[in-house]
Amino acid sequence: MADIHGNIANYATPGSPRGTVAPAFVRGMLAGARHAGHRPQDLLAAVGIDPGCLDDDSRRVPITDYAALYNHLNAILDDEAFGLFPTPMRVGCFEFLCRATITAPNLEEALQRTIRFLRAVLPEMAVRVHRDGDAGILEIAERQALTVDRRFAYEWLLRLLHGLSSWLVGRGIALDAVDFPYPRPAHADDYALIYTANSRFDAPWLAARIAGNLLELPVRRDEAALQHFLDGAPGKLTMLYRRDREVVQRVRDHLRNALPELPELPQAAAALRMTPRTLNRRLEDEGSSFRAIKDALRRDIALARITKTAQPVAAIAAELGFSEPSAFFRAFVGWTGLSPSAYRRRLRGG
Repeated sequence: MADIHGNIANYATPGSPRGTVAPAFVRGMLAGARHAGHRPQDLLAAVGIDPGCLDDDSRRVPITDYAALYNHLNAILDDEAFGLFPTPMRVGCFEFLCRATITAPNLEEALQRTIRFLRAVLPEMAVRVHRDGDAGILEIAERQALTVDRRFAYEWLLRLLHGLSSWLVGRGIALDAVDFPYPRPAHADDYALIYTANSRFDAPWLAARIAGNLLELPVRRDEAALQHFLDGAPGKLTMLYRRDREVVQRVRDHLRNALPELPELPQAAAALRMTPRTLNRRLEDEGSSFRAIKDALRRDIALARITKTAQPVAAIAAELGFSEPSAFFRAFVGWTGLSPSAYRRRLRGG
């Protein structure tokens, strides 16, 4: 795989999504530069991406090269929104957005600050966050019709907001469902890796749904964490909080195979042939942590068992390594805002 000054990058097996992006995302990212008169082939070659991907959907692009293209285009255009909008979002805006949000007490206030910031630097888009029962809803709509690449504009802005939100609270924010305001694209299968498997299309505006209690999560980042995060940002966001992250997936698989026992960090690191310090650093680079992976694994399995089986709650708790059903009950309420039995009743319309 080439770096920003290297030769043409190697490609994953055609059709393989792991650690790669569909060429459609590359074409979308280049749309503004092309509209401004830049040659896409030159821009791709500058970061080691084979221009052949522009015409061949089987030529998936390594995520690291895609992140390099993100930052390269920002610098060339002096626009962190890739020339997609009439008003440029000048280089440095993302850093100031981060600085405006790391002092927020919780995610909801951080998002409200983000909305006010975007109103000033990206006036073409309207962003809103509100609650709907037990859910939190993030909405994105156009204030004026987008003409360069409307679909990628929505793909990019949702990725930016989701990635920043997840980083601020130190864990991946699960998107329960997203309605996109355009027809289903040919590369929609990638949405399961980047956003959610529950993606719908042809909506009047973009609406992303999360558990409402996640809006109350405290912001956990400080100036020191921000300095580390800004190294490689904002392109770095493309690599964070995806479902196919290499080390995250290896840790998740190891923990799943160990159930009902759940190894602690030193044991997991030894099994993966790393030191605990190296494992922590690798997970941080992928936007996660050992505790976040453990919590997410338990949450995903618990929701699947409660949703798809009649398995007793006590049995599920034991399967997931909880010492007592009461501990599982508290964790489940934290994940969903409901008790396990209430969650089952709501799904069954009871």
